[in-house]
Amino acid sequence: MVITASMVKELRMKTGAGMMDCKKALTETSGNMDQSMDWLREKGIAKAAKKADRIAAEGLCSIVVKGNEAIIFELNSETDFVAKNKEFLELLDTLGNVIINSKAENTEEVLKMEIDGKDIERVLVDATSKIGEKLSLRRVSRIFKTDKDNFGAYKHMGGRIVTLVVLEGASEEVAKDIAMHVAAINPKYIDKSEISEEVIAHERDMLTKEALNEGKPANIVEKMVIGRLNKYLKEICLLNQPFVKNPDLTVEAHVKQVGGNILSFLRLEVGEGIEKRSDDFAEEVMSQINK
Repeated sequence: MVITASMVKELRMKTGAGMMDCKKALTETSGNMDQSMDWLREKGIAKAAKKADRIAAEGLCSIVVKGNEAIIFELNSETDFVAKNKEFLELLDTLGNVIINSKAENTEEVLKMEIDGKDIERVLVDATSKIGEKLSLRRVSRIFKTDKDNFGAYKHMGGRIVTLVVLEGASEEVAKDIAMHVAAINPKYIDKSEISEEVIAHERDMLTKEALNEGKPANIVEKMVIGRLNKYLKEICLLNQPFVKNPDLTVEAHVKQVGGNILSFLRLEVGEGIEKRSDDFAEEVMSQINK
């Protein structure tokens, strides 16, 4: 397979590794991006798993709560400047109100809805023409609770990060505190029971290869891997994390103190999984200057 410059650039951006290392990783894995990140990690060249989510785009996320339902979504723009634009903010509010008052539960259903006789896809196209940047809607979710539960909603930096927690048996204030923790610490799961065996097996394999490549004796690698795996699982599981407002307690201990139980959480950060246009644009300009 031909390894292109764009493939090398993408891997370098995701991992922070050098260009030649990225090219070698892609060559060794026949151009498979995920396997290339693993290859670099195994060699100790890059902590790919921690850096792979640094790809970003601009815009804002939002939450709207109404009774026992809440919606959470992301509206993207090409630049941070436009995300502060009055028209963009008005569109964000309009979409939030329309979605919460509908039955739509995901992005596909929302895009088929109408505002003043126009489907939302058309509304976004028109807004793009007016504002001058491409706008897109994604990651729409509707969350439900019962009367005995509480929502905890939190927005950071006006919507750069938004979180929503469903808490049983405790106050809305406690739920909001947990939502703030989720925004700050970014857990991936509530507890270990939510993690698939495949994910655990993959991480165990990566940790084993890392330890062996560090030159550790094979007879102690297994114990090292068990310790590192347990540490990793505690870091990514909400209940096991030190609570941000009282690090002496885990989140689980804090919630139990007030008679609560975390049922679910959701966290959105602007631009996760979208490659920024600005990096490419800057390189494109420089290439023209240097001709």
